[in-house]
Amino acid sequence: MRIAFIGQKGIPAIFGGVEKHVEELSTRLVARGHEVAVYVRDWYTPKDLTIYQGSSLIHTPTVKTKHLDAFVHSLSSSLHCLFQGYDIIHYHAIGPSFFSWVPRLFGKRVVVTIHRFDYDAAKWGHIARLFLKASEKVAIRVSHHTIVVAKHQYDFYLAQGHDLSFVKNGVTAPKFTQPEKIVSKFGLKGKDYILFLGRLVPEKRIDWLLDSFLKMNPKGIKLVIAGGSSATDKYVDSLRRQAGDNPNIIFTGYVTGRLKAELLSNARLFVIPSAVEGLPITLLEAMGYSIPCLASDIPPHKEVITDDVNGFLFDHDKQEDLLLVIEKLLSMSESKLNEISGFARELVASNYDWDDAVDKLEGIYRDLLSRRR
Repeated sequence: MRIAFIGQKGIPAIFGGVEKHVEELSTRLVARGHEVAVYVRDWYTPKDLTIYQGSSLIHTPTVKTKHLDAFVHSLSSSLHCLFQGYDIIHYHAIGPSFFSWVPRLFGKRVVVTIHRFDYDAAKWGHIARLFLKASEKVAIRVSHHTIVVAKHQYDFYLAQGHDLSFVKNGVTAPKFTQPEKIVSKFGLKGKDYILFLGRLVPEKRIDWLLDSFLKMNPKGIKLVIAGGSSATDKYVDSLRRQAGDNPNIIFTGYVTGRLKAELLSNARLFVIPSAVEGLPITLLEAMGYSIPCLASDIPPHKEVITDDVNGFLFDHDKQEDLLLVIEKLLSMSESKLNEISGFARELVASNYDWDDAVDKLEGIYRDLLSRRR
């Protein structure tokens, strides 16, 4: 099969769950003998990179602003794909799927994956949210098949009478790595820091985590904020102002490769206080690394964490509860934490596998193509 992916910023994934998702799927589809094209944006994927692990990287125009980037790139990619002979055009995320009608109009088989309810993200204003709501309707009604990555999404759309598939995100096997780079770059030793890993966007509520840490001021513990802006420079600036000159708060920027593996291998606690998520790959990764994980009790987190069994939850409506639970976990015995994080690793290893996701995806593609014939 010849398959095109549209909507992601690019691969290899520097940041973003959608980008990680597409990288993992495209790599495995190529390994199974399919031809895969991934549409990328020049500001994310270097212009001279045209092949990545067997996938063709197609650079199409965009305008790098908060409101136009995804819109323009998805439109230019949708027009380009019409003349390439692809069997399947697969859109990722609600916003880019607005243009899924373009290849459909020209007789192409179209698939859409909805990763989260993007219109709930705090960075969007009223008009942008209306556009995303409209894009959601287009995605579901125009595509030949709709996919979601989380059970709560599946239940939501099923209750509205939509026919769709639930294909979970996966995780790659953890690469446990001794602290070296984090020692030289950040002065960390291992098991002496709380870790947040992800895009610095308002809906992830890093400000809640910062506020809790500043109030606790735990002795011998640092807070590592690993991630960067996603058209949210003002929010990132506010976080840095909030942290002030506290030497125990470290902003690393986006991390990949060995540095990311070291941070995940040696954290004492992983915290994700988000108000909005799909099925966060970073949480699955942290659980796979056997880090004790604390998450807000929103539906996607509750799909993977059972409180005090394989992780910990706090009341997503109460910022003070985040502080109380972090204090509790920092004083909890190492044996108890190891037991719970061990259960987390087992759950992720047995239930979240990229090869299983590709198996389901191939089945969906083949079904669409057989029905067309």
